[in-house]
Amino acid sequence: MKRFGGAAKLSLQDPYQNSASTTPLEDGLAAARNALLSTQKDDGHWCFPLEADCTIPAEYVLMMHFMDDVDVDLEIRIARFIREKQDSSHGGWPLYYGGDFDLSCTVKAYYALKIVGDAPDAPHMKRARAAILKHGGAARANVFTRILLAMYGQIPWRGVPFVPVEIILLPRWFPFHLSKIAYWSRTVTIPLSILCSLKARAANPRKVHIRELFTVAPEDERNYFPVRTRLNRLFLMLERSASIFEPFIPQGLRRHAIRRAERWIVERLNGDSGLGGIFPAIVNAGEALALLGYPYEHPYREQCRDALRGLLVDEGERVWCQPCVSPVWDTVLTCLALQEEAGADQKPIRKALDWLIPHQILDAPADWQEEHPDLPGGGWAFQYANPHYPDLDDTAAVAWSLHQADPEAYRESIARAADWLAGMQSRNGGFAAFDTNNTYYYLNEIPFADHGALLDPPTSDVTARCTGFLALCGESRHRDAVERGLAYLFREQESTGAWFGRWGSNYIYGTWSVLEAFRLAGLDTNHLAIRRAVQWLKSVQRDDGGWGESNGSYAEPQKAGQFERSTSFQTAWALLGLMAAGEGNSDEVLRGIEYLLREQSGDGLWYEPWFTAPGFPRVFYLKYYGYSKYFPLWALTRFHAMTRKSSA
Repeated sequence: MKRFGGAAKLSLQDPYQNSASTTPLEDGLAAARNALLSTQKDDGHWCFPLEADCTIPAEYVLMMHFMDDVDVDLEIRIARFIREKQDSSHGGWPLYYGGDFDLSCTVKAYYALKIVGDAPDAPHMKRARAAILKHGGAARANVFTRILLAMYGQIPWRGVPFVPVEIILLPRWFPFHLSKIAYWSRTVTIPLSILCSLKARAANPRKVHIRELFTVAPEDERNYFPVRTRLNRLFLMLERSASIFEPFIPQGLRRHAIRRAERWIVERLNGDSGLGGIFPAIVNAGEALALLGYPYEHPYREQCRDALRGLLVDEGERVWCQPCVSPVWDTVLTCLALQEEAGADQKPIRKALDWLIPHQILDAPADWQEEHPDLPGGGWAFQYANPHYPDLDDTAAVAWSLHQADPEAYRESIARAADWLAGMQSRNGGFAAFDTNNTYYYLNEIPFADHGALLDPPTSDVTARCTGFLALCGESRHRDAVERGLAYLFREQESTGAWFGRWGSNYIYGTWSVLEAFRLAGLDTNHLAIRRAVQWLKSVQRDDGGWGESNGSYAEPQKAGQFERSTSFQTAWALLGLMAAGEGNSDEVLRGIEYLLREQSGDGLWYEPWFTAPGFPRVFYLKYYGYSKYFPLWALTRFHAMTRKSSA
């Protein structure tokens, strides 16, 4: 039910003109603010659910059967969630709501349902199986799916890449080294290398197989590695040749490598937040520790189980699993939204910021220190705890919010954050999410990297957040970092005038992020780059006044700024970008504000099924439940503040 669906149209001349004591804008804004404040935790922070595709809940079920640690009630409720997500249009499971069929996700979902007890001749299973076979069968699934199938004995080990645990011993000068791949790749790969080297075998207590998903018997299949490029062909030849020599690896060397990998994992177990704070790494760590002989009751294994249980979302009849949690990100974005109204009660904001302060990571051991041993820490992680892996995007956003709240009271935290960010700038002037100069693109061609997401290169959206904050901070020692960041952003602008959005869907997100940075940097709104971006945003506004963009634009850039309908969060991004560019009085902005008010629900918030961001473009997508709550509020609040100022 849309509470504000009948709101009167706003006026360019007087958006407050209304016979009532309050306007539709003020009513909607108050309702949204109150609703969002009601979700604040007692200690001051916010944390909304974070949903991925059905790969994650399916892997949770399969993990229980791998370990022979099955919670029957839990698997039944997870299976219910998986069934509900099957797409009737193609019979399989997509990577995001309304998306196309995805083979790997569907194979895992099918296997999870069958292992729970769904009969292969059940209608939903027959539809899924037909779709899998139509797309070449399970042998064509991605690397991570095939590794899981190998551990379940469904395909031979020759059907997966060679991932020897000895990779942890490779020197830095070697073409492959842990420091040359992204944090998420590191935390997933090291425990996985133990599982692959020891040829882990799932317990599979119910002895469930999925041979019916192969077009050729798995043992007879000879085409597990389709060639992607010429460089991939070369790497594939090298990798297949190297795998031949695995039996000749000295056992002493292997034991040494396993001990090194074990120590690496244990050092980063991260309490009940888990290795890397992400689901795949936590699962791999738990299974590797079990394979290494750690007993069930051992504290390390208990930490892994607690971390995995902490990712579950219990909705009663159904349960699903998050890929990670987002408390720092949700908290700071909510603060930034609330801060747009300077006259509003600041106590909830200060309470949230005070919650964030002790989460700043100052002196803890971290992987980024390998490249910057003399750089003092100062970042924030995305999760409740992840000290080895603070990220630049969260850090810039938190420091931005602290600066807006009280630059003197939070001076030390802001300065530490700014210095750390400036020190983490890459050579090309951009900023990445976790690392610097992580641009070894040839590694995306190795057989293991068929997902193409092995690296963490600089991106426009993270660069915008870091550059914008450093400009706002205004310290002379960071002037060069700001200038290099701005130069990077100018170079990255697309021919259309938009910017690519790596961590939000997609060009609308990237364009808002950069325009916001330009505002913080005080760039003249008549700058050509800004005018081109404004023109693009206006050109993709939909007839209903909103904006929308499909995650399909990652695979097909010509779909930039296009979707079957508008969404609240993308409309908010477009509005924030336009207002940052000085377009607050434009007809496009008024129409966008009217759209948000029309779509606002009776409780003051916004709800929609669309996924809001990629985890990895074209591979893994996310739905931040908070995006439909704080971003529309942010846009409404900024508009309200701007129009009040202009009418004063």
